[in-house]
Amino acid sequence: MFEAVIFDMDGVLIDSEPLHLKLEEEIFKEIGANVSLEEHSSFVGTTSHYMWEYIKTKYNIPYTVDKLVEMDRRRYFDYILKHEDAVKPIEGVDELVKELYSKKLRLAVASSSPIDVIKLVVKRLHLEDYFCELVSGDFVKRSKPYPDIFLYAAEKLNVVPEKCIVIEDSNNGVMAAKSAGMKVIGFINPNSGNQDISMADMVIHSFSELNYEKLQSI
Repeated sequence: MFEAVIFDMDGVLIDSEPLHLKLEEEIFKEIGANVSLEEHSSFVGTTSHYMWEYIKTKYNIPYTVDKLVEMDRRRYFDYILKHEDAVKPIEGVDELVKELYSKKLRLAVASSSPIDVIKLVVKRLHLEDYFCELVSGDFVKRSKPYPDIFLYAAEKLNVVPEKCIVIEDSNNGVMAAKSAGMKVIGFINPNSGNQDISMADMVIHSFSELNYEKLQSI
């Protein structure tokens, strides 16, 4: 029987990937990086440090990685701060969070986004009282697809990895959770790009397909 559920944020709690892609493509144009949509989508689920280090090297960008990360994060944070309608829950996910909380499960968000963005999103969704822990990819050394973020979340929740279930929408995230020894629900979000989540223990197209009993059956 599982004791904890760990939610990714972007593409799982909120449908934010289109906005991330749009704002990052603006930066690509400004710095002269001709990144294709396919290549850009391959970074879904990873940290901004991971993506910008790769792009800086490949396209010989004359900015430091830290500067590129700062540009990216500041643009996204400022946008969602000014536009309340930019943060809306994916249909059914807030009901699932509340149901699992009512069953006394320990819940966490483990996202590659910075902690200030995670806190703002969870607050905007009015879900801050339901999560025991909010974990950023900045808290660990390696980005998804490495398991570090999920192992860290399990440690903070005080639950062994084998009793954790992760809900993810990206190939990188599913791989990270499986590497951590956890069960994984793969959520097919068409706005997250062409993600291969076939290695997940269960694949869903909608959160209406998921509830406490179905999670227990995994």
